[in-house]
Amino acid sequence: MNKKTLICTPIIDEDGEKVVQSALKAISMGADLIEIRIDSLLDPDEDNVQDLLQKINHPLVVTNRMKEEGGYFEGSERERTKILLKAAEFADYVDIELQTSDKYRSKIIKAAKSTIISYHNFEETPSLEELLNIVRRSKNRGDLAKFAVMPRDMQDTLKVLAVVSQTDNTIGISMGKLGSYTRVIAPLFGSPITYVSLGTQSVLGQLDIKTTQSMLNEFLK
Repeated sequence: MNKKTLICTPIIDEDGEKVVQSALKAISMGADLIEIRIDSLLDPDEDNVQDLLQKINHPLVVTNRMKEEGGYFEGSERERTKILLKAAEFADYVDIELQTSDKYRSKIIKAAKSTIISYHNFEETPSLEELLNIVRRSKNRGDLAKFAVMPRDMQDTLKVLAVVSQTDNTIGISMGKLGSYTRVIAPLFGSPITYVSLGTQSVLGQLDIKTTQSMLNEFLK
């Protein structure tokens, strides 16, 4: 691995002040990046979101996840992407789904400092060929490709590692307990970012910050 893998902690809180508190806690524990899930906020007004982002003096990923890929945003696609577009000014990375309509996605890509083009599948792990195609399409549109898929067996988790090992600038995640080990193994193959939870409770296989740091330090020393 030529570059340090960044440890990113997603914050999924409904209240803005709680988001700030959780972000500061994650920063104090050593998170390199904080991901703000705009779709989790009870009041995702674009002005409120901008105020919130400015309170966190740390590298940020922002996303406003669509329902089709596990998000909570209740408004229209136009509203969802408009809020994300306004938030792009205050973030180091903007995560926008590959399946987002190009008329909305292209504006966000143009406004963002860096983009993560993402794909989430909570039902299965597509074939190796399909995953490679998803990564190619994502990288043709943005800076980093990200895919998170659900494994049904250990072979599915190995597909994820195979894709990461064959491509650069690709974040590959096998979700759930079965795929949790990929979150520390994928960085060995060059995954630029790995996602960890704030506490000890796993979210779809996420490990906590301290455990991930310890394992990466051990593997990469």
